[in-house]
Amino acid sequence: MAKITLDDLRHAYGTNPQRPEDYALQQLDFTFEDGGAYALLGPSGCGKTTLLNIISGLLTPSHGKVLFDGKDVTGFAPDERHIAQVFQFPVVYDTMSVYDNLAFPLRNRGVLEAEVDEKVREIAAMIDLEDTLMNRASGLTADGKQKISLGRGLVRSDVNVIMFDEPLTVIDPHLKWQLRSKLKELHQRVKRTMVYVTHDQTEALTFADKVVVMNAGQVVQIGTPVELFETPGHEFVGHFIGSPGMNILDCEVKGGQAFLHGQPVATSNAAIVKDDAEGSLRLGIRPEFVNLSENGNGIAADVVNVSDSGRYQIVETRIGDAPVKLLVAEGVEIPTGRTALSFRADRTRVYRDGWLVAEGAKA
Repeated sequence: MAKITLDDLRHAYGTNPQRPEDYALQQLDFTFEDGGAYALLGPSGCGKTTLLNIISGLLTPSHGKVLFDGKDVTGFAPDERHIAQVFQFPVVYDTMSVYDNLAFPLRNRGVLEAEVDEKVREIAAMIDLEDTLMNRASGLTADGKQKISLGRGLVRSDVNVIMFDEPLTVIDPHLKWQLRSKLKELHQRVKRTMVYVTHDQTEALTFADKVVVMNAGQVVQIGTPVELFETPGHEFVGHFIGSPGMNILDCEVKGGQAFLHGQPVATSNAAIVKDDAEGSLRLGIRPEFVNLSENGNGIAADVVNVSDSGRYQIVETRIGDAPVKLLVAEGVEIPTGRTALSFRADRTRVYRDGWLVAEGAKA
């Protein structure tokens, strides 16, 4: 296992990059702690696979360094870094048995057969492949083949990090939850450093201890699943994580008070925003923290649509021309036409040019 440090890391595929947008991966300084479970989360093209390939050694960064336990490995090939990688499409030797697939990396390193057998059976038990060890790998389902890919990384004792590049893409939906749970369980048992790339927020938030949220080549926030949900550091995080995503509304701030279409709104951080602050100001509030006002007092809004999601009702309203969604429990009567909304003040925050106005900062 290893602690992986990214030092002033950037990467541009073109020559002579000048602007931030010239970089597929903008500056990143971060440490993956030894034994941690991390996810790189973001939409297609955001730079997460570029970052994964830099860590694995498949790609050399144009700027900065990669260190394993303090040792500079930026110029090392993948085999010199002792990494295991599970790709989007399962990579197995179809003509071999499941047993021989798992044994292959050990035999390739000259490990004694008795030790090979012990290790293969131990890992097969962990990944629920004991009953298929003597079967040909070609007969397995996609999730079974991905388990082999995972097992080949776990069977080696010299692996510094196991990396997953959207490993559940080809898995049937009803099996995704099982395999995702198995990955989490295995991490807790073996304590290997694991880095998981995905565009699926559910996969990232249920697997990782810390999630690195990326957009347009930039890391916009790093945090625990709870931190990302409760305190989005950027509008993109609030929009990308959550279903529905965070409501984002143009606002004004005067004298430390936020106003939405002329109506005052209590927030957790408007008091630190100066009246002459530059940049666009917007409010962020998740649908979970918006409520229908019981006494009619609050922010005037119009109900425009109600959708039943099964567990709750998604109510779409408008404050002026700004859409605002909220979640209401099943069975609660939703008013038609004019209503009033209340926002939880401690969950309502001001963002400037997309970024959260930090508590205690001068903005």
